[in-house]
Parts: sequence; C-alpha cells; structure tokens
Amino acid sequence: MTRIIAGSARGARLEVPGSGTRPTSDRVRESLFGALESLSAITGARVLDLYAGSGALGLESLSRGAASAEFVERGRQAAAIVRRNAEVVAKAGGMTAGRVHEGAVHAFLQRATGPFDLVFTDPPYDLADASMTADLVALAPLLSADAVVVVERARRSTPPDFAAAGLEPFREKSYGDTTLWWAEPASDEENPSAEDQPPTESQSR
Repeated sequence: MTRIIAGSARGARLEVPGSGTRPTSDRVRESLFGALESLSAITGARVLDLYAGSGALGLESLSRGAASAEFVERGRQAAAIVRRNAEVVAKAGGMTAGRVHEGAVHAFLQRATGPFDLVFTDPPYDLADASMTADLVALAPLLSADAVVVVERARRSTPPDFAAAGLEPFREKSYGDTTLWWAEPASDEENPSAEDQPPTESQSR
C-alpha cells in the first residue's frame, strides 16, 4: 500500500500491483511534487500518466488540484487497480475520477487528442531506447505550449532523446537508482541566447 501525500485526498490509501510494475517511492514523489508546485505546474493541469502502474502520480496530481487525469496502463491487473484507486481518490477528495485506458502507450498516443499540460512517463526499465524515443515523438504534438514532461527511468539508463521530439530538458535529478528527467516544448526562437536557457539541475542524494 501507498498513500496520497497531500491535497484534498491526502492519506487515501492506494493499492499497488503485485508484480510487473515499479511504484515511485514516497520520497521521490514528495520531491517531485514539491518541485512541480514551485513551478505552478499542477493546479488546473490536464495530466497524462503513461505506464501508470498504480496511478499514484496522476492521482497525486488530482489531489493537488489538477483539472483532469488520463491513465494508460497495458497490464490488465494493473489497469483494474488504477480504476479502483481512482475511485478511492475521487471519493476522498470530492472530485471526478480520472479516466483509465487499458492498452499500449504508443497506440494510445497515436489516437489521443490532448492537449496535456503535465505528463508522467515511467516505462519499464527494459523498454528499448528506440521505443522510449518513439513515445516522446508521438507525445510531442499532444502537449500544450507550456507543458512539463517528467520521465522516470533507472539511473543507468541512457537519457531520453528529447531533441528528437522537439523537447528541451531543463532538470535532472537522481534518487538512488532512479533518475527523473524533466523537459518542456522547445522554444519557437531559432537561436535563443544562452542567458535565455533554463538552467539544468543535476543532483544525487
């Protein structure tokens, strides 16, 4: 079991799939959402949670004021757990439950319409780099102009190829064996000056 950390559904207990998923630890979620709130990236956001697992990231967003959340999970058991968790959070927080899509992430991205303001993607560690890049390329047209994309992978993984999708990384942070990479849609300016570029943060702890 894990819990919603903050917001209207704070303390709501979430089921976690028994196998085949890798839940984001409470420590990582707390740091992640603290940073997102400092960017004002949650309130009113249209959230997309890819490779959702238990749905904890999208549901934490709803608890903290996101406008909506879509969850994509291929595993049948995990998708059923996300649905139950969404109902628990909706009841606890007095909100509409997010929508769960059972199926492959890439197939969903090819038919989805968007736009999305905040996207979490936490693919299996063994997902090929080419598949990760293909997901990002398919995701890019679905993003709002000021969207934030957060990718969670093993620290030893190759960094996501954001450039292939027209995205710019602006933050990177490691927690033990896990690394979060943050990106946003690239600026429309063809040659932005160096001082206009957001700083990249890389920390391990």
